Formats: sequence, structure tokens, C-alpha cells
Amino acid sequence: MLPPLIVRQRSHAKRHSAERGFTMALVTVALVAIIAMAALSIDIGTLYQAKDEAQRAADAAALTAARMISISGITGDPGNVSNSWQTICGGTTSPATLAAINVAQQNLISGVAATSGNVSVQYGGGSAGATNTSCTGAGAAFGVNPVVSVTVTSGKLPIFFARIFRLFPNGNFSNATTSATATAEVFNSSNSGSVAASMIPVQPRCVKPWIIPNIDPGKGGAAFVSPLDGSIQNPGVLGGKVIGETFNLAADCAPGAFNCHGRNMPDNPPRLNGTNLDYVPALVSGNPTAALSCATANTFQEAIGGCDETTAYTCGTPSGTSGATQADLNENPVRPSGDGGDSPTAAQCLINQSAGNDSLDTTTFPFQIKAGSGSALVQSGIVNSNSIITTSNSIVTVPIYDSAGAAFPRGNHEPPVTIVGFLQVFINNVDTTNGNINVTVMNVAGCSNDAAGNPTVTGTSPVPIRLITPP
Repeated sequence: MLPPLIVRQRSHAKRHSAERGFTMALVTVALVAIIAMAALSIDIGTLYQAKDEAQRAADAAALTAARMISISGITGDPGNVSNSWQTICGGTTSPATLAAINVAQQNLISGVAATSGNVSVQYGGGSAGATNTSCTGAGAAFGVNPVVSVTVTSGKLPIFFARIFRLFPNGNFSNATTSATATAEVFNSSNSGSVAASMIPVQPRCVKPWIIPNIDPGKGGAAFVSPLDGSIQNPGVLGGKVIGETFNLAADCAPGAFNCHGRNMPDNPPRLNGTNLDYVPALVSGNPTAALSCATANTFQEAIGGCDETTAYTCGTPSGTSGATQADLNENPVRPSGDGGDSPTAAQCLINQSAGNDSLDTTTFPFQIKAGSGSALVQSGIVNSNSIITTSNSIVTVPIYDSAGAAFPRGNHEPPVTIVGFLQVFINNVDTTNGNINVTVMNVAGCSNDAAGNPTVTGTSPVPIRLITPP
């Protein structure tokens, strides 16, 4: 074989022989970096998820403590004249604090429940925030607009891929923790002008269409709330105070009358008759939802047995609500007789009285709601009859109108009224003979009769709860 004409020099082979395998080393280093970044991103994602879970736990816990305060009625005792605050939120062993801790622990963080020591519950009022573990030291503003702050801190958070690089000690867990804080407010407009820049009215949803006069049966006809500043006139719990009072709601209509309008009101304006507080039916607008099958004869029944979200009952709007029923003779919204009267029929349906309605135990404070044999919770097997429960269809909200010297014009089927407050009451039973509805006051809220500022705070209770933590 002939030799090549051009001979290539091979001197460079020796020069590059030392670089053999360098590519493999680069790939190895790159893989290590890529896996490290993947591990870091996954574990950081785990930490972010834990942060979100902690926030949900804190939100739920704060709302739970606020609800405990709301349904207890202590916002109806803004000066703590009955020393009832201590019983609800007076320290680390109080019902509100324990309920918040329990709910926080039900919301797992990275699959693990927070310990009770990692849940901090504090109370305060108004713009001062919440800084006290007991509400008894929270100041006067707490009695008007209680504020609850809950901080939830996780234990050591789990790691996954990063542990193979020993970036975190202690095996499968890091030393990192996460925490979240949520603040909830129990908004009671009663005299809120004294602790805030201006009065903010409330507009509860699902209000029952029984408009009652501003007359407190427990004080011989004195006002529930002041129409000037919304302050509660008989504050306190039990012992002749507004929270815990029991009386009857009765239709202010002539017996046998087809409709309850100006010509058929025996008392004009409605008044207190013995233990009966007369009410005027509201003009229901729209179509109520979630009405029970035994309360669907007309829209008035549906508003009692279901949820009326359309009719506006806004505190402080002058002449903002029509205080009588539609002049439709085919409807019989408040006929007081027991056989077919719309209010007693729908009220019995709402509380399931025929099968055994829930009851309210007011012998001690805080009040306890006991499930009746007809309760849906009992029927479904979740609780037993007479068990303590935290919610009930028997809890309803009714509006209070400014009745001071205000007579309805005769013949006016839809007299306008000004709402100055709301009662949250528990329906104990319905008198099937007379059609009277026996109730116990659980809470009261008021506002001045010209408190038409915005925004309006809404809720199913006259003392709604809401998260006020910035997003």
C-alpha cells in the first residue's frame, strides 16, 4: 500500500489526552445541580403549601371564636354589667378559646395537627386590635365590636428530596416552621359611633318578616335600642336584662281579618299587650329560597320557612321598608287563628315542632341549644336527642322599627317604616290555638335612625362575623 501523500501531524493527541472524560464530569456536576434545584423547588413548594394550610386553620379558628361570642349574646352587654364576658372568653380555658384551638387542630398542616401550645388566641376591640388572652382586659371597645386574632404555628415541616443532600438536618424534617394569623370581628352596630368614626349600618340576610315595635317587654315598654345612637337600652344577660328575656310575638291583626293592613290593626301603632309583643308583617319582595315543603303556600310563608335574601332590612334607612303585606286578598299572611294562619303554620314548620323542636336551656350562661327529636341532626344519626348543638333552625332574626309615636295611616296597606335594630331570638314553641310565637332573646343590635352610611355589613345574624385580616 502506497504511503499517504499528506502526513497529518499527531502532536496534538498528547496535548488533549489529559482531557478525556471531562464531559462526563461536566454532565455529573450538571445533574447534581439540576437535581438540587428540583429538590429545592419541590421542598419550597411544600413550605408554601404549609403556609396556606396554616392560614386556613387560623381563618377557621378566628371565625369560630367570633361565632361563639356572637351567639352568646355578650355584645348585648357592652359594659359587662352582668360579668358575662369571663364565662365566654375569659382566658385560655374559656369556651371561645377552646373552640378556636379545636377547629385549628382539625385543619392539618402538612398532614399534622398543630399542638394546643402552637395556637394563640387573643381578644381586643375596634382599631386597637387583639392583644389580650382574656377578653375581660380587652377594654370597652370589645363590648361593641369584639375582635379575635388567632395565630397558628406549625411543627417541623417535612422535606422530601432535599434530605439526600443533607441540606436539612434531622432526617425527613426541616427545622423550618410556618405561622399564620387571622383576625375576625363580631360586628355590632349598637352605639358603634362611640368607638368608630361613623355609624355603619347592618343589613342581615334571611330576616323573618315580623317587624316588631321598639318596645322591650322586659322593661315595661321601654325601648330595645336608642333610635338616636343605636345603643342598647337594657344591656346585660339574664336577671331582667334584654339577653334571656322571653315573650310572645303576636300578629297585630283583627281576628278573622283577611289581611293585616291599616284597617285591620286593632292597635295602631302595634304595642305590648301583656306578654305579647304585636308585630306587623313585612312586605316580602322577590322569591325566598330554601323554603321547607310545609311552608310554601305563599311568599310570606316561604320567607318564614326559608331564606328571604331579597327584602332589604337595612338599619337607619328612613322609610326604607314597607311594613305591611301585599294587598292581595288571595293571601292570608298573618291570620292569628291556629288553623291555617300563615305565621304559626310556617313557624311550626321551620322549627319542626310536630316531630320535636330544639330547645334553649337558659338556666346557666352561656345558653345551651339542645337538639329535639325532630332535628335533622338527630334524624340523620349525627347526634342524639337532647344533645348540645351549636346551631338550630329555631334561631331567627327579626327587625325592630322606630315606633315612637308613629301610627300607621289608616287604609295604607304598605306603610313605610324605619328599621332601627334587630333581635336575634330563639323560637321556643308556637301556640297552635292563638298563633302566638314564644321566643327568647339571644342578641340585640341597633343603629341610629339616620345611619345610612356605607358599606353595609351583612350576615344571617344581626351581629355578623367577618374576617378583617388583610388578604
